[in-house]
Amino acid sequence: MKTALVAGGSGFIGSNLCDYLIKKGHKVICADNLVTGKCKNVEHLMQDKNFVFLEHDITKPLEIDESIHQVYNFASPASPVDFSKIPIKILLAGSEGTKNLLDLALKNKASFLQASTSEVYGNPLEHPQKETYFGNVNPIGPRSCYDEGKRYAEALITAYRNKHNLDAKIIRIFNTYGPHMRPDDGRVTPNFIMQALNNKPITIYGKGKQTRSFCYVSDLVEGIYLMMNSPHAGPTNLGNPAEVTILEFAEKVKEIAGSSSEIVFKELPKDDPVKRKPAIEKAKQELGWEPKVSLQEGLEKTIEWFKTGSPEQSSN
Repeated sequence: MKTALVAGGSGFIGSNLCDYLIKKGHKVICADNLVTGKCKNVEHLMQDKNFVFLEHDITKPLEIDESIHQVYNFASPASPVDFSKIPIKILLAGSEGTKNLLDLALKNKASFLQASTSEVYGNPLEHPQKETYFGNVNPIGPRSCYDEGKRYAEALITAYRNKHNLDAKIIRIFNTYGPHMRPDDGRVTPNFIMQALNNKPITIYGKGKQTRSFCYVSDLVEGIYLMMNSPHAGPTNLGNPAEVTILEFAEKVKEIAGSSSEIVFKELPKDDPVKRKPAIEKAKQELGWEPKVSLQEGLEKTIEWFKTGSPEQSSN
């Protein structure tokens, strides 16, 4: 039985990853400081003898008394609403936090996987985005605490790999959605779903012609697991290349939710990417991975969870 540390394990993707690893027969240590993660996301795992929850901030060194085989770093606030509220915390999670987890992996001779992001490409001038693209990022813009924290983390991981021969891998995650998302996340999927379910105006920033590519969380988690257990270091894009406009996405959410919401348009925020679509040839070739869940199916499952499973909805 392998022991896996999942930093940020009570967050959206981290908690789904904890579920997957437990089902695969691993012991899981979930470390989270609960700044944006929620205990409710892993509450159902608390009675499992192979699951341990540890409240911890990764910007402080982490001491684990047992041997760790794998370290997954998902510990960073990733929502636009957090960028202006806690920018320094986000930068330190990407820098000091990543270093502390790398040191833990090094001490345990463990494999390390970094959840990087499509945000390292910024507002891309290349479309779709390949792993070889260096990006178009504003280092002092409103999103820079997240973008640059992740870019620094990638550089640090590369240095650890080269200097210490650490088995360290990087994935770049594109827009992901599914159960355990924060309803107040500020990203397009929970925004549209919450507005639609409450029959409030669905707010589109810009004209709705900007595009995104949405990957259902179960597909992403499978890709994460395959990457960790592969010989490949990355960086490797993980996302769904099926591209839709934001207006099309809003109309689909409205239809599936059976909503009477009107769609309204507001000014596009600064540095918001106009296009976002992953090139996933590398993941296909090296991992044998590609998404399976259609947008229709994924949204049906996600909207149902928001109706019945999210803490905010179930308390209403």
